[in-house]
Amino acid sequence: MKSRIVTAICALASTLSLAATDLYWQGGTRSVISVAPQSASGLDEVCVADGLNGVSVSVTASGSSDVKWYRYSNLGGAYAEEVAAVYSDGRSTLSNPQSDMGYIVETPSGRYSFWLIDYSAHPFSVASVAESTEKDCNFTTLDVVGQGDELVYYGINGRRFTLDREIQLSYTTLMPAQEEIAFIEVNREESLPALNSPLRVSAPLCPTDFIIKGDRFLRAWGDEVEYTSPVIEPYAVATVTSATQSERNVENEVNPSGGSGSLGGSAPCEVSFVAAVTDGALFREWQISRYQDFEDVNLRIQELNFDYTFTEEGNIYVRFMCANADGSCEAYGDVYTISIGASSLRCPNAFSPNGDGVNDEWRVSYSSIVSFECHIFDRYGHRMATLSDPSQGWDGKYNGKAVPTGAYYYVIKAKGADGKAYDLSGDINIVNYKQ
Repeated sequence: MKSRIVTAICALASTLSLAATDLYWQGGTRSVISVAPQSASGLDEVCVADGLNGVSVSVTASGSSDVKWYRYSNLGGAYAEEVAAVYSDGRSTLSNPQSDMGYIVETPSGRYSFWLIDYSAHPFSVASVAESTEKDCNFTTLDVVGQGDELVYYGINGRRFTLDREIQLSYTTLMPAQEEIAFIEVNREESLPALNSPLRVSAPLCPTDFIIKGDRFLRAWGDEVEYTSPVIEPYAVATVTSATQSERNVENEVNPSGGSGSLGGSAPCEVSFVAAVTDGALFREWQISRYQDFEDVNLRIQELNFDYTFTEEGNIYVRFMCANADGSCEAYGDVYTISIGASSLRCPNAFSPNGDGVNDEWRVSYSSIVSFECHIFDRYGHRMATLSDPSQGWDGKYNGKAVPTGAYYYVIKAKGADGKAYDLSGDINIVNYKQ
């Protein structure tokens, strides 16, 4: 007889389900919850009841022989066995169905299959949540005392599936706001298919408690359980940084900035560095090095924000790092490369201070000059002007009055970011002068 049933169920497994079939549940203290199974299971639904004592399930039937019920275990529908049902008042009823079993209902128009879970055998509860002694910089491990094991069901072909309990875990952490160079507090939520211990979650970056709510079935029955842990201090750290170069708009300076998206150019180069850290970062410092791998750090600055003027040619690397109290977790910001170019200094030999807006001042053309002193004399040795910065120019006046056209003389002592010394002198000719 069993051989005939096995053959029949194998044939049933290849037929379409009856989408219009309705299950009628009677008995029990709570309603039976229907969950859509994974399509690969071949089931029409998964049914979850809170206790099966006095519970029965039925389908519409026109006669006692119209409906047959089969039950299968984790072996799948091919090993299903027929179970007895009772026909009454237009319904075929199966009394006292067993939990963690699959059922196939054969009707004249097709078949309907479902898996039955007794929730009372797999309840959800939380007694305590505490931080584990196991520490990790990326994850926080929680030791959970409670119940909420996996809810398992098996498809027609015997394949194992898990029913998501949709347990809600929420806690507070920090998220970087790059534009503001800050961290903002956000609420993070995760959905857990089951309650496992230990429980690993993304490490929070600020003091927080952990709230566990569940599960989807208690929620549907209006009896959701909620547990709040004691406040847990952050162990992990994070940082966000920025570097902004001061703009310098000088006509006679060559390459005053490093160009779009880069830092450096002509020295002196002033850069403002800003950092923000999360709550657990008790140690913090900016590091300045000539080496890209920071094998040797030339300068350490233990401030979140600082300004620095770069006056030496070449590449200089700057980064920010922070760490927690015991140094077990570290975080590093972006590495900023400041490229200072070689120095140059050229002096024109003529200008025309005639007020036409063209070449009205005598100025040097320069790049990466970090010290500068220039004296301008007439042919009798009288000093006409003194310039202390290469961006300055001479307008052809002495004591506020225009000097006569002719030849004048400059003497320059300067030093470049590359260490090059400049000791220059030469003629300045004033031409096209207007009284």
